[in-house]
Amino acid sequence: MKTANSTSSVFSAYAALTTAAVVWGGSVVAQKVALGPFSPVEASVFRGIGALMILIPLWKWKEEGAPSFSGKDWRNFFLLGLGVLGNHLFILFGLEFIGAGAAGIIIGASPAITAFLSSLILKDVSLRVIWLGCFVSFLGVLSITGRSAVDGVGSNPLFGGILVVSALVSWALYTIGCRKTMERFSPLTVTWTTLMVSLMFEIPLLTINHKVLGSGMETVPVSGWMALLYVMVFATALGQQAWLHGVRGVGPSRAGIFGNLIPVSALFFSLIILGEPVGMREISGIGLILLGVWLVDRQSRAVIVRTK
Repeated sequence: MKTANSTSSVFSAYAALTTAAVVWGGSVVAQKVALGPFSPVEASVFRGIGALMILIPLWKWKEEGAPSFSGKDWRNFFLLGLGVLGNHLFILFGLEFIGAGAAGIIIGASPAITAFLSSLILKDVSLRVIWLGCFVSFLGVLSITGRSAVDGVGSNPLFGGILVVSALVSWALYTIGCRKTMERFSPLTVTWTTLMVSLMFEIPLLTINHKVLGSGMETVPVSGWMALLYVMVFATALGQQAWLHGVRGVGPSRAGIFGNLIPVSALFFSLIILGEPVGMREISGIGLILLGVWLVDRQSRAVIVRTK
């Protein structure tokens, strides 16, 4: 029998995951806008620094006393930070070659990718069980990346799509790796520490990938600053913490399903803000990806029920 507290905890986790998914859909568009005046590395570094300026004071206010980090903890944070690094940079570089709406649709395959890697690494569900769902989601990704370069899709959707998928792999590894880490640390602690680690690698890259640092801050239009502010506050500081809160509440497998909201949100924002076209190929891509995610979830749940 569920208690009121457990029901409230699950509801809180679902609300957090929904918030993260919707915010991240808008983030795809915001990052596309930010890539006008900023380089990919600049956008990632500025978003990280801005988010830390929010997260660290919030952490000091909410957490009672500084946690004790062992050498093993820092090793785990280092590896998780690489996942954050890969996710941020692959997405930003990918958006230089593919449209925001198309990228958002591909991001909808995140649950299937997470389930696939989880089956290989954690062996929680046999790959034999979920292969069909993963394959269908992959077909959805191909339907988007296989397009020729047209308005709204990007100059090289195939290469851009590969980079976006690489970002999803990085995030899946991060999500899987966070599971044990969050047995000892809060989502807020994990968020700022892994973000700080990712910045340690990104800042040196500014020497080889920059725009604003060469042309001057005065060249950035208001829209560029607003887009970057959205990514800092909502996608990074709020979205990442909300996602980890949800993962800790319901687990990575159930949390991954909320990724279904990202392509819908991204398409909506890309249509309203960027005016990117939405056609049957985009709709069929969403359909295939969501069908694949549904198959993965259905088969995974069936296995869990049989083993209980």
